[in-house]
Amino acid sequence: MAAEKIVYTYLDSFVGKILVAQNERGLKTIWFMEGTKARAPEYGWYHEKNLKTEAVRQLRAYFEGELLEFDLTLLLDGTPFQKEVWKALQQIPYGETVTYGDIAKKIGRPKAARAVGGANGKNYIPIVIPCHRVIGSSGHLTGFGSGIDIKIALLEHELKFSGKKAVRNWKG
Repeated sequence: MAAEKIVYTYLDSFVGKILVAQNERGLKTIWFMEGTKARAPEYGWYHEKNLKTEAVRQLRAYFEGELLEFDLTLLLDGTPFQKEVWKALQQIPYGETVTYGDIAKKIGRPKAARAVGGANGKNYIPIVIPCHRVIGSSGHLTGFGSGIDIKIALLEHELKFSGKKAVRNWKG
């Protein structure tokens, strides 16, 4: 069976350049091209400078503050536990934050906060699967694969357009 053609493009955003990769079935990945985990496209992917897809349209609308919830087909490649966590992440409302423990309880595994953190770190479709909305139990920010500055920028962006105020001191 032949491998599916993966196409990618770059989008400029308030968090810097991002790479968006997908095939005809759905969105494969979003990578921040700046920050601690910047990486190059994979061998065999095809660059399309002006890729016009629903994922690109929705991401642009998100960056403009016009889209609060994504509706995209995602190509999830992970363990059953990771997929369960990623599904729970997608249910966190725009402009709000929850803790790793909150997610662990939501999926029926209240003692799995560390494992939730691990699954969060394996999320390869950030923004759409909003791992940036997860914070530590103290209410403070904890790790983010591409750096805390990008996490803060995403959270501040959502607060700005949601009309909500931070309920936790996540900057401290």
